[in-house]
Amino acid sequence: MINQAYMDRARALVAQMTRTEKVQQMLYNAPAIPRLGSPAYNWWNEALHGVARAGQATVFPQAIAMAASFDDALLYEVADAISDEARAKYNEYKQQGFTDIHQGLTFWSPNINIFRDPRWGRGHETYGEDPYLTGRLGAAFVRGLQGDHPDYYKTDATLKHYAVHSGPESLRHSFDAVVGEEDLWGTYLWAFQYCIDHAHPAAVMGAYNRTNGEPCCASPTLLQEILRDKLGFDGYVVSDCGAITDIYAHHKYVETKPEAAALAVKAGCDLNCGGAYAALEEALDKGLLSEEDLTIAVERLFYSRIRLGMFDDDCPFDEISYDQVESPAHRALSLKMAEESIVLLKNDGILPLSSAQKVAVIGPNADDLSILLGNYNGTPTKYSTPLAGIAAAVEAAGGSVRTAKGCNPFSFTNRHPVFEAISAAKAADVVVLVMGLNPSMEGEEGDAYHGDASGDRRTLDLPESQQILYRAVLDLHKPTVFVNISGSAVNLTEPAERANALLQCFYPGAEGGEALANILFGKTCPSGRLPVTFYRSVDDLPPFEDYSMEGRTYKYFRGRPLFPFGFGLSYADITEDWLSETEVVVTNRSDFAADYTVLCFEEAAPHALCGFRRVHLEAGETVGVQFEKYE
Repeated sequence: MINQAYMDRARALVAQMTRTEKVQQMLYNAPAIPRLGSPAYNWWNEALHGVARAGQATVFPQAIAMAASFDDALLYEVADAISDEARAKYNEYKQQGFTDIHQGLTFWSPNINIFRDPRWGRGHETYGEDPYLTGRLGAAFVRGLQGDHPDYYKTDATLKHYAVHSGPESLRHSFDAVVGEEDLWGTYLWAFQYCIDHAHPAAVMGAYNRTNGEPCCASPTLLQEILRDKLGFDGYVVSDCGAITDIYAHHKYVETKPEAAALAVKAGCDLNCGGAYAALEEALDKGLLSEEDLTIAVERLFYSRIRLGMFDDDCPFDEISYDQVESPAHRALSLKMAEESIVLLKNDGILPLSSAQKVAVIGPNADDLSILLGNYNGTPTKYSTPLAGIAAAVEAAGGSVRTAKGCNPFSFTNRHPVFEAISAAKAADVVVLVMGLNPSMEGEEGDAYHGDASGDRRTLDLPESQQILYRAVLDLHKPTVFVNISGSAVNLTEPAERANALLQCFYPGAEGGEALANILFGKTCPSGRLPVTFYRSVDDLPPFEDYSMEGRTYKYFRGRPLFPFGFGLSYADITEDWLSETEVVVTNRSDFAADYTVLCFEEAAPHALCGFRRVHLEAGETVGVQFEKYE
């Protein structure tokens, strides 16, 4: 996949650099080299589910929500739209004379770590617990970001966090993830290999932790023996932010910053997010590495910049205009993805609802912008919360809406507003409870300020304030739809027993409220499936710090989950008739037209997903589906 002409250009350019200039180019905020015509460039950019931290952008559903769609074709369209917005922003900033952090073309997305434990706060950044699903979706996202031009990449995609990384957040700077060969290759590396084979990502980001004793950003085993030699990766490697400093400051693997920097470069980490690589000149003076080690890394970096068209005036992506940013077409795409991401978990026949009635919308997540956005997000100029989406549908049909927050999402206040919620519910024909978590309750270390474990969760239960609220409302015995909004699995045992209908809505993006309303009132038939297992309690799980897969995820869990991986109901009555292990006939026996995802599993243990195919079925229609395993 290497373009030899571009590599020759990179080598010729790097050959003219001094030792100091090479060191400076290995920092994420690389300075300009005016004499070589090389502008300053900041490599740090985010695009997890839309261009992030750079102002206005289309905010698509969070990664875990898009995983629930089981729709890699649609995810490719989403990533293609994101990269169009990224190019549009870059082109605009460049015309103004420079680009800065979060304004470039090298994106540190997607996160293809395996969501092995629901306590991990960053799990909603991933595509769930299954390696095959993660690989398929990650590859589609990479292809959409990078484009299909024969010479230029539209943007660079970066697989992260390599490798064996999924919490605990509080220990990530010093933790050693000890893992056996079967779990390493069958779970933790599987999606990385699939994405490299099927999408050729430009970059890989090393993780903070150690794996089997070696710091991930300075591991000869991970970076050279496995990533380059066995997986055939030919791009560049960037450290997670501050990870090189961790090597000496927290892992205590070496004693000094120059030693840590040299160790990382020699192992194959080309770019440093952080400042530790500023010590590389000292490392050179001490003989800890050679200038040739720097040259190899900087050549990889400039090859990437050349392939992005940064040094050419005829790159076709330079023509993408700012009109692409949060365009109507992109918002419509976000709405479609949000609809596909909602999972129907229970329905006693109450759904779809009639919109021409009195509806009470109750709960702390009903009108909260943050639950639309997740994390690593952009800023939408228009958005639809669950309350807004439901109210628009109901009022258009001549119905009415009452609303009450009912409680704080995670704690009590001096004035507990449950009584207001009860009043709203009593006056309604049907109640929609909108509960769950928000990104301040689960997230990355330093982001989830209301977590008590650096962003991770200690329990799967909803906060006590919410339990008091939903019990008070359910005790009224009104027809009730329970909507759980969260980025991870929650214990929904009681709502599943007592509510008439139950939906899981992962952080759904800026159009999430309209998408939810379309599902509730039957404009759209639900088609999402769970990308993670919903357990009943953390007591069902091994210790969080244990990286063995035994007892985790649908493949190795020995207990009885509340809702299994892949579960999802429809308004349509759809049956599967398997003719063989890879061939199935799917029939819609209802009057609803519906999208439906067929899942193909290996029959041998461990029972593993090996194929999925999304089909559209008109009322009464039958289609045949043939699988190629692990296609």
